[in-house]
Amino acid sequence: MIVEHAIDYIDYLMNYVDFTETYFLLTIACVVFNPTWWNITARMEYKTKFMTKMCGSKEKGCYLLAFLIFSLGILRDWLFSEALIRQPIFPEFDRFEVEILSYILYGVGSILVLGAYLKLGITGTYLGDYFGILMKERVTGFPFNVMNNPMYNGSVMLFIAHALSYKSFAGLVLSFVVYVVYKFALIFEESFTNYIYSTAAKKNKSKSK
Repeated sequence: MIVEHAIDYIDYLMNYVDFTETYFLLTIACVVFNPTWWNITARMEYKTKFMTKMCGSKEKGCYLLAFLIFSLGILRDWLFSEALIRQPIFPEFDRFEVEILSYILYGVGSILVLGAYLKLGITGTYLGDYFGILMKERVTGFPFNVMNNPMYNGSVMLFIAHALSYKSFAGLVLSFVVYVVYKFALIFEESFTNYIYSTAAKKNKSKSK
């Protein structure tokens, strides 16, 4: 009985997601492409220094990558908004409590993202480690003393807030895709970042001998 009710409710929810809508599919493609591209590009930079050579310095190379990542982020956010406009309105989200929750998530998500950016700066936020621009010490202040990866978590909160404000269940589905993709991206980013810093530490240790 419980299983039947669960299946019926899932069928009901699926009525509010148009999986064939063009902007919905483009949003998923962009969400998957962006971190895949910047991870591949950053690793190529670490191994070949192609952006450093092309731009004339590691700082300029990092700024170029930052600009490209930021631009792709704007494209992703625009596609996300366009997708929500074209999806059915979910009546269960047409409630005052849901609207308040969206405002709370907008606020908390923005604080986490902005706070992380202010702590890391441009090079810390946009993979400066791959260019050889290393942080002198691990960042431990707010919001990093509250959670790991506050920028990614804050970003997911903003997607959820946007979905709720548009009363879109499809938006929640897209937000979940963002969450899953970010989790996979972090697996690659954190392991390689640890490799970068451990390699740099070994080099510095060898020089000091």
